[in-house]
Amino acid sequence: MATVVLIGTCDTKLEELLFLREAIQRAAPDVNVKLIDVGRSGTEHDDIDITQKELLEKYGEGNKVSELPRGEVIQTMADCATKAVKALLEQGSIHGAIAAGGSGGTSLASAVMRNALPIGFPKMIVSTVASGDTGPIVEETDITLMYSVVDVAGLNQVLRNVLSNAGAAIAGMAKSYASRESTPPSSAKKRVGITMFGVTTPGVDAIRKHLESKYDIETYVFHATGHGGKAMERLIREGGLDAVLDLTTTEICDFLTGGVMSAGPSRLEAAAEAGIPNVISVGATDMTNFGPKSTVPERYKNRKLYEHTYMVTLMRTSLEEARRVGDFLTTKLKERAKRPDMVEVWLPMGGISMISTPEGPFADAEADAALFQTVEDGLAGSGIKVVQDKRAINDPEFAHDIAEALVAKMGLGGTTQHQ
Repeated sequence: MATVVLIGTCDTKLEELLFLREAIQRAAPDVNVKLIDVGRSGTEHDDIDITQKELLEKYGEGNKVSELPRGEVIQTMADCATKAVKALLEQGSIHGAIAAGGSGGTSLASAVMRNALPIGFPKMIVSTVASGDTGPIVEETDITLMYSVVDVAGLNQVLRNVLSNAGAAIAGMAKSYASRESTPPSSAKKRVGITMFGVTTPGVDAIRKHLESKYDIETYVFHATGHGGKAMERLIREGGLDAVLDLTTTEICDFLTGGVMSAGPSRLEAAAEAGIPNVISVGATDMTNFGPKSTVPERYKNRKLYEHTYMVTLMRTSLEEARRVGDFLTTKLKERAKRPDMVEVWLPMGGISMISTPEGPFADAEADAALFQTVEDGLAGSGIKVVQDKRAINDPEFAHDIAEALVAKMGLGGTTQHQ
C-alpha cells in the first residue's frame, strides 16, 4: 500500500489540508496519508499524524518557534521536517509527498522535498507562487508545481477543483512509485551523464548514439543551463550515474562573470569526489549567457555579443576570463579528484563550440589558447591526463574518440586515440 506524506501549516491551512487529504483518499482509497504539521503554533487534530510539538521535540531539541521571526520559523520547521521525512524515506514507508500553501509554505515544503527526497521520488506542491519564477523553488530537483489560481485561504469551488486534481495526481504517482520500488528494474546498463548546450548538440548527439549503439550504456543528457549542471551533480551524489562525459562546462563562465546560467561554485565537484570515470571538455566556455540584449549588464555593453535567440544573448569570453575558467577547472579537479587516474580533460583546439570555429562569430584564437595553456599548466604533475586535440568539439570523429576514452576508463574496452 502506498503512503503519501502531506506537509502543511495546520495552524493556518488545516481546512485546506484536510480537504487535500480527503481528495487523495477519494481518488485512491488504498493510499494512506501521513499529515505533518509544520506550523508556527501547534494544532491538535485527530488527522495530524506528526504534530508540530512532536517534530520540535524529536528533531528541534524541544525549542519553541512561536516567538521567532517568520524566516526563522520557516527555517527551523523545514529542518525538523526534513529529518522526519528522511527517516520515513529510509524506512521505506512513504511513496509520495505533497504540500499546499502560499509563499512561506511553499518555501518550507520545497526545502524539505529538495533536501530529503531523491530525484524520481514523487513530490508536488500546490502553490500561490507556482506561476512566477519557480527556479528557487524547484532548483535542480523534479518537484511538480500546480498553481492554486486562488489563494489557499478558505475553500471555494476553484480551490476544491485544484486540490482534487492535485490529490488524484499525487495518489497516482505514489502508487506508480510503490509498484516500481517493489519490482526494481532489471537493466544492468551503465548510466552515463553527458552535458549539452545548443552549440555542442551535434557532438553530444554523436557521443550518445555511439555509446548506446556500441555498448550496454544508457545516457542521461543534461542541458547546461545552470539547473542542468546542478541536477547532474546531485544525481551523481545520489549514486544515480556510473560515469560522466562532461563535454559542456559553459556554466563555469556564467558563475565567474555573472551570467544567468550559473550552476554555482560547486560545479565539477561531485564526479571528482565520487571517483567515477570522468572525461571533461571545455564545451561552450567561449560564452556567458544573458537574456534579451537589453538585459546585458552595462559593463558588458561594448563586448562581443551574439543573439542566439531573441531571448538569449551570448557574450564572448575574453582572454582573461578564459584564464579564469581554466583556473577554476584545474583547481576543482586537483582539490577534489579522489582518483586522478579516472579523470581526463580533452581540449578541442579546432573550436570549443559551434560558433567558435575559425570562421565562426566567436572565433578568438588568443582566448582559446589562453584557456588551453592554463588547463595544461594547471594540471601538470596532478596525475590527470590532458588531451590536446586538433579537431573541433562537434567533429564526429572527436565525438567518437572522446566517447571511447570514457569507455576505456569504464573498463568496457574502448580506445584513447586522438589527433
